[in-house]
Parts: sequence; C-alpha cells; structure tokens
Amino acid sequence: MTTQNTLSTLLQSGIVAIMRATRPDPLLAAADALLAGGVQAIEVTLTTPGAMGIITQAVERYTGQPLVFGAGSVLDAESARAAILAGAQFIVCPTLSLRTIEMCKRYSIPVMPGAFTPSEVLTAWEAGADVVKLFPADFGGPAYLKAIKAPLPQVRLAPVGGVSVENTADFIRAGADAVGVGGSLISQDLLDAGRFDEITARARRFRQAVQQARGEPTP
Repeated sequence: MTTQNTLSTLLQSGIVAIMRATRPDPLLAAADALLAGGVQAIEVTLTTPGAMGIITQAVERYTGQPLVFGAGSVLDAESARAAILAGAQFIVCPTLSLRTIEMCKRYSIPVMPGAFTPSEVLTAWEAGADVVKLFPADFGGPAYLKAIKAPLPQVRLAPVGGVSVENTADFIRAGADAVGVGGSLISQDLLDAGRFDEITARARRFRQAVQQARGEPTP
C-alpha cells in the first residue's frame, strides 16, 4: 500500500483504534473485530509487549484488505525506524519530535506527531506531518480544536485523549479529520474477557458517529 493510500484509508475511516495491552495474543482477533465494525486504521502502541512482532504479523495477514497498521507511542527517530522496518504503515507520537518526522519522511511513511499549542501544531505541520495529533484533547475538547482550526484550516488534526462515542461527532463537526480512540473502543477488560463482539459493536457506533457528523450515509 502506498503512502497516499495509507493516509486515505486512515482519513476515510475517521477512526484510529489505539491498541494498548498487557499481552499481545488477543490483538489480531481484536483487529478482526475492529475491521468488522468498519474501523480501518489501528495503532499498536510500543508500550505493548511484543508490539513490533504484532505489527509484522498484522501487515502480512491483512495484505490486500482495507486495514492499515501503525505504531504508536513512538518517542524518537530510532524507534520510528525500527517500527517502519517491522512493517508499520504509519507512525504516531505523543510529542513533537522533528527528527522523528524527518525519519518518517525519509521512508515515505505517514506520521502523526503530538502537539497541543498553536505553535506546536504549526511547527509539526511545517516540518512535514501528515496529520497532527492534538493531545491531550480532553483539555479543551471540541471547542479548543475548533479554535485551533480557525486560523490553521489547512492542518489536518486528529484529537486523542478523552474521545468517546458521545463526543466523536462534536470533534468531527469542530474540524477534526479523524479521531484516535483507546479504552472507550478497545479496553483491556474486553480483551481479557474475549468480548470481541462488543469491540465490533463499539467500532460500528464510532463509525456511525463519524459518518453522521460528515453527512455521509450510514448503514
């Protein structure tokens, strides 16, 4: 999948599912559940044991399917390179690291650095970010994102932190190009209980919230 196709898949879905777990074994089954619910972008955090191996397996398993896998919680350029070599199709960072953006550009991999202030957001965009992760988005909420977007309409923003099915539509209407969702979509409790049906149901609700906010037809 090309860089542009990866980015298009991520933005079209509008949901980046953030997988953060204490063990790796249930995550591929969770990916099946998310895809069944219409989520097409999954971020595996590097804080998850065996994250690199999960990414490699997932990219091989879902080749040819409308699902992209990235690495999250990437703190530096060296970790980004390792994740890319493991197969990560996009990189997500909690902070703004110009060297990490540079590394991703070198390998033509979409990158979502974290930023919060207007200056950080613009710096990330000018450095080559494909999407800027507005983090933590629960401080300020949709109103803050809207305020950032007003003078910077060209910047693609994805709020992360505190995103729920109840406020997803508000973030999209405020100007978010996608949202990153963790525990309210895929939690450790659901993984431990094997409740993959519930993960699919939650994924559908998040997708419907995005579609409704965008004015797209819903199933």
